[in-house]
Amino acid sequence: MSENKRDTKPGWIDADDAPELTDEWFESADQHDAGQLVRRGRPPTAVRKTAISLRVDADILEKFRSTGAGWQGRMNEALRKAVGL
Repeated sequence: MSENKRDTKPGWIDADDAPELTDEWFESADQHDAGQLVRRGRPPTAVRKTAISLRVDADILEKFRSTGAGWQGRMNEALRKAVGL
C-alpha cells in the first residue's frame, strides 16, 4: 500500500548552510543617506482619511468606477461639493 503514497519528505534546508549574520549585514538592511535613515513607503499626509463602509446604488458606483483610476478621490470631491465644503 505504501507504493501509492506520494513522497512526503520535507524540503529541509540545513540551518548550518545559512550565511553568517554579521554587523555589516544588519547595517545594510536599512537605507541611510548622509547618516539619516531613509523612510520607505508613502509619506504621511497632513489630512488623514477614515475608512468606512458605505452602501450606494450600483449605477452610481459604476459611474465613478468607469472614470478610471482615482475614482475614489473624485467621489470624495463630489461628496465635498454636495455638503458645501
